[in-house]
Amino acid sequence: MNSDELPIPDENTSSETGAALPELKLPEREQIADLSEREKALSQEIANLMVTRDQIQSQVAEMQSSLAQVVQQNLSELEQRRQSLQLSIEQLERRQERIRNEMKTSFAGTSQEIAIRVQSFKDYLVGSLQDLAIAAERLELPQFLEPQPVSAPPVVEEPQAIAAPKFAESKFQDQAQEIRNVIDQFRNQPDYYGPVWKLRRTFEPIHAERVSTWFFDQGGRGAVRTMGSRLQNILIASATISILYKLHRDRVKTLILANSPERLGEWRRGLQDCLGVTRSDFGSDRGITLFEAPEQLALKAERLEKDGFLPLIVVDETEESISLALLQFPLLLAFAPSPQQMIQQQSYY
Repeated sequence: MNSDELPIPDENTSSETGAALPELKLPEREQIADLSEREKALSQEIANLMVTRDQIQSQVAEMQSSLAQVVQQNLSELEQRRQSLQLSIEQLERRQERIRNEMKTSFAGTSQEIAIRVQSFKDYLVGSLQDLAIAAERLELPQFLEPQPVSAPPVVEEPQAIAAPKFAESKFQDQAQEIRNVIDQFRNQPDYYGPVWKLRRTFEPIHAERVSTWFFDQGGRGAVRTMGSRLQNILIASATISILYKLHRDRVKTLILANSPERLGEWRRGLQDCLGVTRSDFGSDRGITLFEAPEQLALKAERLEKDGFLPLIVVDETEESISLALLQFPLLLAFAPSPQQMIQQQSYY
């Protein structure tokens, strides 16, 4: 027997029990070997699949961990943004409440009722005098004596309200209704988030009275009495600028005169707050320019007129006198102190 050949067990003997085993033929042995090989291949494939499964599970776990980190980070950022927005809203609400309280405790707020009563009495008095004048004109007096042909009796005129002399027609009469509509809108429908150059603050009747006086009685060129507070004066100037901007758009160039950088800083911040303008709107070639000296302002206003613009000169109440060079321009709004303030200042000095 060849050493390479497998021994065939005897059919009459058994390795353990001594029972007889059937003889395996060659095809059966080949089939068993093939099945053994297939079993080894399947085992190897199962092992590979298990390794792949472990790798996939590891990758899925890493992806889940990464996704959880990203979601957590985004949630943290959104929470920070929400807190920041909530803080901004609370700050704006506190600022709005502070402005309302300031308006209520200011001169404008405390004198609103008095101004309404005075205006109502003024309207009543003017109306009564007009009715009296009309009734006197229509009254037919009986004539008991013939008029003398030589001399006529003196004519007795009915007393009428003394009107302020008007030597020139106001330049805003053609636009009077539009201006009054804008003033009423400022009073009755304030827009705190309106577009730039539109008034964004509460407008009281006393403010409307100052603006109306400047437009219709003074023709856009004169001084109105100060409100006693620079912030209130800025509110009146802002309303005037807003109305002129609505009428003339970018042709209007506002020139502010105050004698110190601190006061000019208050004007800049106040106009930003009332009109929604930014720092980019202030400058020599912008909508608003700030000056400490009237000579420089007059030169700038003259250049603007030559270029076809409409300069509006606003003078702070601390200016004790107005340069004659400023009086040549058609639009000038100055804030004059009350006589009591002037007396106090003179006694102080």
